[in-house]
Amino acid sequence: MDRNPLRSAFSSRSLSLFATAFLAACTVGPEFSSPDIIMPGSYRGDVSASAESIADLPWWKVYRDSSLQALIHDGLANNKDLAIAVSRVEQARQIANQTRSLALPSVGYSGGLSTGRNQSGGGAFFQDGDTKSDAVGLVNAAWEIDFWGRIRRLNEAELARYLATDEARRGVIVSLIGDIAQTYYELLELDLQKEISLSTRDSFQESFDLFQTRVEGGLSSSLETARAQAAASQAAATVPDIERLIAQKENLISVLVGKGPGPVKRSSGLGDGSDLLRVLPPGLPTALIRRRPDIRATEQLLRAANAEIGVAIAEYYPKIGLTSVAGRISPDLSNLVDSSGGVWSIAADISGPIFDGGRRVAREAQVRAEWDEARLTHEKAVLVALGEVSDSLISRQKSAEARVEQERAISSLKDAVDLATDRYTAGSSSYFEILDTKLELYPAELNLARYRANQYLSVVALYRSLGGGWSPKSISSAKAGL
Repeated sequence: MDRNPLRSAFSSRSLSLFATAFLAACTVGPEFSSPDIIMPGSYRGDVSASAESIADLPWWKVYRDSSLQALIHDGLANNKDLAIAVSRVEQARQIANQTRSLALPSVGYSGGLSTGRNQSGGGAFFQDGDTKSDAVGLVNAAWEIDFWGRIRRLNEAELARYLATDEARRGVIVSLIGDIAQTYYELLELDLQKEISLSTRDSFQESFDLFQTRVEGGLSSSLETARAQAAASQAAATVPDIERLIAQKENLISVLVGKGPGPVKRSSGLGDGSDLLRVLPPGLPTALIRRRPDIRATEQLLRAANAEIGVAIAEYYPKIGLTSVAGRISPDLSNLVDSSGGVWSIAADISGPIFDGGRRVAREAQVRAEWDEARLTHEKAVLVALGEVSDSLISRQKSAEARVEQERAISSLKDAVDLATDRYTAGSSSYFEILDTKLELYPAELNLARYRANQYLSVVALYRSLGGGWSPKSISSAKAGL
């Protein structure tokens, strides 16, 4: 017996460190490393190529409309898809906990009492016709020694899947914020379209009144009033359909924020874009992989697929386990506590494959193919993200250019309407000049509404495509009421 406690402790610690190092060194399968994806130096459509990004801003600094902020806040608190995503995260966490338990010993118990004639242990057994009673109470333990890292690879895979599920939750947050903002701006566009339609209807009504006055004075024919009345009615006919779309957008927003269908409060109408952030840098493409939740999720799934290769390789090696049993057993209930009734045993076992018809080989080939699929999915997610950012940058730029030109066209058409009206009143032109110019002005104003809305929607698309809005700081501040 070693009487030196310091040396004994040192020996135990050395043995523990050696065993740990041995087990770690025996973890089979490839070690995971993040895939090396070649990224461009800047996004197509980005002229700044700055490290600063709009995605670093919390969502309430991007969407500064107070009514929109209130809707997003309600959505983060009440949206059902987000609640479902949170539930899925908890499910994945508990699955990971179940897998982690495989690395620990399992301890159980068993026991029983029996009495009867010609029986032993509760079963039929010839006992010279005697009536017997027996009892057993045992505690058993079993532990698989993870020599080859099979359990550690399983833990790695399930942890990665749990993290991927959490990234999916963050992706739901990004999509939710984007969906609410997009639908809100589309609603404001419809409000503007309704306003334009009503204004156009009133304008044609004014033409009708003008023509009617001239008809009554014998200066014009009823053809003019009929054309003006038809134009006014056509403009008015668009209003009910726009109101239908408005109600549908309001209902969609209500669902997104977790409420029943109803009207949606708006702070103001659709602006001309002057309330948008002047500078919207997207940042560098290399930051996209770290920021987009869907890309982060695919990387975690790739990590899980990589770990599954190790699990498959470990299946080629023998499994080594320890089992133990301790308790009391007695052929007679009266002797259950007798010292001779104690029982215990400790055993080690080993098992491994000899021939399985190629099952393990096929399993390894399967998981390696699954790894290839996960890698390609991850690479595709990066390419799709790059395309979405570029699309939103180009859309914002071109929408702004189109809005400027459309504003010039509308200004010229309004001048033409005024001039045509003056010429008609003076008897220098026919009513066709007034109707034709007004018929051109109406769709031009609707197009301007669309271009103005597109400027806002391109900001929403850019912020969403960059993965903005999910950061813990943004969410915690939002839950605290901004």
